[in-house]
Amino acid sequence: MVHAYLVRTMNYAPRSSPIAAPAQTLVSDALWKTYRWMAAGLGVTGLVAMGVASSEAALNVIVHNRLVFYMLLFAQLGLVMVFNSAAVRVSTAVVAGMFFAYAALTGATLSVIFLIYTMSSIASVFFISAGAFAGLSIVGLVIKKDLSAIGRFAIFALIGLIIASLVNIFMASAGLDLAISAIGVLIFAALTAYDTQKLKEMFSSGEVHANMPLVGALTLYLDFINLFLFLLRLFGRRRD
Repeated sequence: MVHAYLVRTMNYAPRSSPIAAPAQTLVSDALWKTYRWMAAGLGVTGLVAMGVASSEAALNVIVHNRLVFYMLLFAQLGLVMVFNSAAVRVSTAVVAGMFFAYAALTGATLSVIFLIYTMSSIASVFFISAGAFAGLSIVGLVIKKDLSAIGRFAIFALIGLIIASLVNIFMASAGLDLAISAIGVLIFAALTAYDTQKLKEMFSSGEVHANMPLVGALTLYLDFINLFLFLLRLFGRRRD
């Protein structure tokens, strides 16, 4: 799904309204808050996706109606475009509402995977993705090496991957699709570790705003969703 990782290139965590550098316990609290928001967003996405997939009426309105489906995609893009700038200016309640609205829209558009892949393979790949994400996040938190160069390379590689994916829409090459999926897994594995380290450093520096955990949650949410989708393309079992 080109749209899912196109959105990732738009989401950059802003730095503004610096506050005093927090103590280590406050950094840990901010990180846990980030992961809690992210987990809640994933929960909303999963519930909406399953709800839509289990309703014939909802499928007809959202998935089988191209106009509505593309309107939802553009709504997601619009939310991401305004999310970071809005997070600096508005209350946590408003930013949280935007985050959960994005998670719900993503769930509605991702409901299509339940029509393509078996439920058991979706569940298996989800747990594989969760384990991989947790491991990569731990790497980002504990590694001493600066991952900035890897992160920048991954972002540029992601732009190339988007172009290759758009080209393959017309080529419909199974070999290229397999290569895109494998490279996509590597890119989002790198981005997960990089983004985790970046968030830790930002929380440690104190150069953040009050809604930064929500901005970080969206960044990690997008990393997880894309990692999951690429792994699903590689290992998901399609319905007969």
